[in-house]
Amino acid sequence: MSKKYPALSPVLIKKYLTHLRETERSNHTISKYAHDLTTFLNYLNERPLTKAALIEWKSTLVASFAPATVNSMLVAVNGYLSFMGWKDLKVNLLKIQKSIFTDESRELSRDEYTRLVNAAKIQENERLALVLQTICATGIRVSELRFITAEAVHLGRAEISNKGKRRIVFLPNSLCKLLSIYLHKQGRTSGAVFTTRSGRPLDRSNIWRDMKALCQSAGVDPKKVFPHNLRHLFARTFYSVEHDLSRLADILGHSNITTTRIYTAECGYVHAQQIEKLGLIIT
Repeated sequence: MSKKYPALSPVLIKKYLTHLRETERSNHTISKYAHDLTTFLNYLNERPLTKAALIEWKSTLVASFAPATVNSMLVAVNGYLSFMGWKDLKVNLLKIQKSIFTDESRELSRDEYTRLVNAAKIQENERLALVLQTICATGIRVSELRFITAEAVHLGRAEISNKGKRRIVFLPNSLCKLLSIYLHKQGRTSGAVFTTRSGRPLDRSNIWRDMKALCQSAGVDPKKVFPHNLRHLFARTFYSVEHDLSRLADILGHSNITTTRIYTAECGYVHAQQIEKLGLIIT
């Protein structure tokens, strides 16, 4: 006879989310797990929590989402199962053959980045133009933008605390000058540089929405326009100049250099050009 498990419920999900907060998981991770667990709860629709139900849900996800998205949702549910002590219910993640090339249709180029910044300036959205340049010139995560403070601008470096780690991020002099001018206009000498009208630090949704609004006037495909792509552009640009993957991992705040390799991957077109330059065909 198969073992019976308590039904998944909003109360148990809330208990798990409290555990995530107490273990200092990021707000983004907690929000993502909450969404994925609620999705699974709705799928069960009051049915018992069984291994068969989990495998069935996994098959449903595979039919609707990209493999990486499926795995991210399974990680959320597996984390909950581990927390509850039900490890025998956990399902295997999909095995993904990683491509050594990026999808050119989703890769933001330097020229496209420049057009986005210029579009923000033309629209007289100085804050957005500076947000784009701050993320792209430092490689920080959009969630780390709150650590770019007036004090950090004065020092020329910011202390970032994220995912249980601390690191120092240096701000280019040219960026500090622009941010100092912006702060002076705002009449502020302390606190986060980028805030809402109410004085709260800008969040991911604010920035995402404002970036998407630039797409048409900048002539950039909306699929390429999201904050994390600015971080990728920084990584590719840094690596093309320095060729130091270990140092780049430190700058980006990666614990595993394998993650950094994903950021420095080039599109197939660039790789093809490099192969052509080898000149190993004898005619």
